Parts: sequence; C-alpha cells; structure tokens
Amino acid sequence: MHPIQIIERGREDYQPCFDAMRAFTAARSPETPDQIWLVEHPPVYTLGQAGDPAHLLSPDDNIPVVQIDRGGQITYHGPGQVVAYLLLDLRRRHLMVRELVHAIEQAVLDTLAAYNLAAERKPGAPGIYLSDGPHQGAKIAALGLKIRNGCSYHGVSLNVQMDLSPFLRINPCGYAGLETVDMATAGATCPVADADGAPMPVTAARQTDIAQRLAAALCEVLAAHESRVLAAEAADVNADPALAS
Repeated sequence: MHPIQIIERGREDYQPCFDAMRAFTAARSPETPDQIWLVEHPPVYTLGQAGDPAHLLSPDDNIPVVQIDRGGQITYHGPGQVVAYLLLDLRRRHLMVRELVHAIEQAVLDTLAAYNLAAERKPGAPGIYLSDGPHQGAKIAALGLKIRNGCSYHGVSLNVQMDLSPFLRINPCGYAGLETVDMATAGATCPVADADGAPMPVTAARQTDIAQRLAAALCEVLAAHESRVLAAEAADVNADPALAS
C-alpha cells in the first residue's frame, strides 16, 4: 500500500500554488510520495485550458482570472471553500482517470453525508450536486484534473460557507443558470450535536474539520481501490500455476 501525505497549506494565492503543483509534478520520481494539499484561496476565477472566456459573464476588477491547464471551464475559488489538490502517481496506484474522478466524487459524497447532506453525481457533469431539499440540483463541489506523465494534479473544491455572489458572474463549469450552493446554506449540521443534544449548523469555523474529513475520505477511497487491485493481482497469481511457481 502507498500512503498519502496530507499537506495543510492554509490560505494561499492561486498562482504560486498552481506553480508549486506543476513543479512538484515535474520533479517527481517513481519514489516520490503522493500528497494531498489542503488549501483556501483568496478570490480568483480559474479557466480550464480549453475554457471559453464567454462563460465569464460579468468580470469583477477585484477578482483575477487565471488561465490554467486543468480540464473543464470556469470556476470560482474563495474564502470559505475547502480545496483539495491530489498529487498522485496514477500508474503506481493502478488508477485510470475515470476511476480517480469516481473516487474523488465518492469522497465528497461521504463527507457531505457525515454532515447530513444528501448529494449525488450527474452523468457527464463532473462534480457533486445536492439531491434533496430546496437547493436540489445545485452544485456544491467542483472537480478538475490535469494528468502529466501518469501523475495527477489539481483536484476538488467543496463550498463550506462563503460569499456565493461571484458564482453569479459566471456560468459555473460552463453551465448557464446552474445554481451553486454551500454547506451552510444547504443546512448542513455537524456530526456531533451540542451539549443539549441539538444539531450544530455548519459554519466557516468548521472548515478545518471539514477539510481534514475530506482528506481522510479521499485516502480511504483510494486505499480501498488499491486493496481491490492488489487482491485481484493475488487472485490472478493463485489461479495461474505458472505465475505462482
């Protein structure tokens, strides 16, 4: 099994973090440990490498736009949002890109379930969407990746409690009219009740806890995939006498 290092980078401007991801990936060797970076960014729009600038409907002079090399269209990052970047050697983990996307989405679903929110995938639209309540269908997590030499970077953003108005200036991920929501607005509650047994609503004060829970969920789903791969390889060896000898 290959462990994953969790790196908490705090609040960091987007461009130096993006540069660091690219440098880390370029410098990797087969022995480089995989990492998950937990970050919060100041306000920024990021546009994927094939993104259409027309999806930025109303530019804001106070929010920069950064063209980057992930897939997908435009999204927004800002305070009150957990961002997890996955710097993984996919070949070493026997992970196809589609399997990685599915694993990331599952980790977000598991995290939201821990905070009592029902959510779902949508075919052909990477990310996670609420599946119940007054904000049903709203997007709560966005996903985008870049694969270089069999290694991934970029990752997933999960809205905790943030100013959602910058999303109104874009077609989020290229979808006109798509509602974007955060955990607080959707009514998420903490896994543990307060001293009186009452549910505690999620606020930005819980963001570090949520980031750590998301990182743990990502590690769990990736470890489960690796265990299945190793078990299948062992079964193949045991089934073939030539391989077992």
